[in-house]
Amino acid sequence: MSKVVYEGWMVRCGRRKIGRSFIHMRYFVLETRVLAYYKRKPQGNVVPLKTLVIDGNCRVEDRGLKTHHGHMVYVLCVYNKKESHHRIMMAAFNIQEALIWKGKIELVIDKQQDASVGNGNKVSPSFETPADTGQSTFPYDHENHPGDEATHPTLVRRTTIGNGLPDSVFDWTREPDTGILIQDNMDQILPSKRHWHLVACQNGLRIFEELQQADYLPWSCSTAMKAVGVVEATCEAIFGLVMSMDGTRFEWDCSFQYGSLVEEVDGHTAILYHRLQFDWFPMFVWPRDLCYMRYWRRNDDGSYVVLFRSREHDNCGPQPGFVRAHIESGGFKISPLKSRNGKPRTQVQHLMQIDLKGWLVGHFSSFRQHSLLHMLNSVAGLRELFSQTDEVHVFPRIPAMANMASNNVANKEIKTPGTFPHPVQSLDQMHSASRHSVMMDEDSDEEDDYHIPALEPEEAESVRCEDETKQTDQIDLSCFSGNIRRDDDDKSRDCWTISDGNNFRIRGKTFFKDKSKILGGKHLMELIAVDWLKDTKRMDHVARRQGCAAQVASDKGLFSLVVNLQVPGSTHYSMVFYFVTKHLVNGSLTQRFADGDDEFRNSRLKLIPSVPKGSWIVRQSVGSTPCLLGKAVDCTYVRGPKYLEIDVDIGSSTVANGVLGLVFGVITTLVVDMAFLVQANTEDELPEQLLGAVRVSHIEISSAIVSGLQDTSHSAKSND
Repeated sequence: MSKVVYEGWMVRCGRRKIGRSFIHMRYFVLETRVLAYYKRKPQGNVVPLKTLVIDGNCRVEDRGLKTHHGHMVYVLCVYNKKESHHRIMMAAFNIQEALIWKGKIELVIDKQQDASVGNGNKVSPSFETPADTGQSTFPYDHENHPGDEATHPTLVRRTTIGNGLPDSVFDWTREPDTGILIQDNMDQILPSKRHWHLVACQNGLRIFEELQQADYLPWSCSTAMKAVGVVEATCEAIFGLVMSMDGTRFEWDCSFQYGSLVEEVDGHTAILYHRLQFDWFPMFVWPRDLCYMRYWRRNDDGSYVVLFRSREHDNCGPQPGFVRAHIESGGFKISPLKSRNGKPRTQVQHLMQIDLKGWLVGHFSSFRQHSLLHMLNSVAGLRELFSQTDEVHVFPRIPAMANMASNNVANKEIKTPGTFPHPVQSLDQMHSASRHSVMMDEDSDEEDDYHIPALEPEEAESVRCEDETKQTDQIDLSCFSGNIRRDDDDKSRDCWTISDGNNFRIRGKTFFKDKSKILGGKHLMELIAVDWLKDTKRMDHVARRQGCAAQVASDKGLFSLVVNLQVPGSTHYSMVFYFVTKHLVNGSLTQRFADGDDEFRNSRLKLIPSVPKGSWIVRQSVGSTPCLLGKAVDCTYVRGPKYLEIDVDIGSSTVANGVLGLVFGVITTLVVDMAFLVQANTEDELPEQLLGAVRVSHIEISSAIVSGLQDTSHSAKSND
């Protein structure tokens, strides 16, 4: 039996002959002579779905980033050079995992090649010159002939970098070839090395400005500036964030307002639409937007280069209410440094040479410099994000971007700067199309047993196995009711259903070692009812309502967890969730939470929110980051004989109240998921488990009923 060199879950994605695309998980196994993949982790003599014999003629081709079903994946193609039709496509959600697989497969190919040469067989190798990775500029052939090793001893195995650097994109990381671009003549470059001088040190960054070496430059030729800083994170983690254009960018890029994909040219080149957020007299200055080509590559030294250059596109014309700025040169260079005190360190360079256009303020030097510094400060944002958040050190997946080519901007009316509304309001229709689509299996006519492209596959397998072995006591739900009905149809309105635990990621068994997270899996408690209440005052201790689900459960000997989300206003509202279980296990984290004091509860109660359906601005405002409720808002705990009620006062936090005001105004258009759990803070409490999860769909404000609570004191309140 062949020795297993490497194995694990990877993504299979592509397009069927009938035109339907698919994306799903497959378990790949790399042996000393064979690469194969299975529908599940193989046990015993299982026949693989597909195999590829590995020999010295095989190659691993880098296909770059591809968008499938709303996810961006890093694609590899393994094929035999003599039988190019015989190939296996595989992908990963993070570039680090793809690079590991690439290295392992190439190692096997090299061993097979060495074995063939030792046996006297002739193998035709292919090579990669440093020019492929942006480290040299001499011409090269895509396929070298046998014997080239003797004349080019420094060549290494060739790796495809998409279609190469586009002619229109200026590579400022190749210093000997760079110069000052003249916008009026794109082919004209002053053939001199760029020279920089330090103009400022702020936010822990060194800010450089290019020294102009020409006697005369057109007014439209802006000055290039760059920021240089050090971030304590891996190159891959930083690269993942730099490539993202979703809500994660708001956490580190203060100049970002909105971004979308216009066209995917190849795995390394894409055309993007990008809206900038400036705070320089916003009442009088028109906002700026961009349409530009983005190219990226990974160099042999482990560094990443991301390059920008503006260009026109038929599907990305001028947008109402925006001035189209022009990037003459820009991008990021992300280079690894030696680690310090066991922490990875990376140098990040961010360069921008941009003409902000405009007939008046675009020529103000103060506006140009302020705007450039605003963009360059994103390097400091990256540094602070990684220094303050442990979660980011998990290699992030590269989020997909909403496709602009298939949507239209809703707002066609041009406003004046003083009356122009927040630009995001015109983007609702651009994001209203669902990202969910059927994931078909190219190897079978039946659907996959599981579809988890947005989650770590190893975690999915472990949780699925746990769910098959765990049996939950069944509870008769027919006797429980709330004034909001349950309806499991995705298209239903003004209703609730139980949200699948696999929609959420929680801390795994080894979280404190490697920050790994797993699927939420099965809930510990059953959601039995949802109430939507209103009153003239805030509604506390709603479990005392006669006939409510908590009281019915108590009569049946069940323990209830009541979560009361309190919405302030001229009319007060409460969304109440009733979770029940037959009993609390002594010594369990749930039992300790129920019987603990308020300080313990506030430090442990965690909410994971999500907005699967809703406007873009709401989804970005709510996000999906876990939150300790007791640290963010005021929580009041009421411990009854057979229940624990948690009154969550959303109005106690300015930030939460602001988000609530945004959400409440469009609540009828939203589908919201919420998961509740007790955070595990020690290894023996891992892995975490969800207490329960709920999905509320298109709730009507008019559906709320009067609570009927009496002005009785909270005699039941205690901390036990």
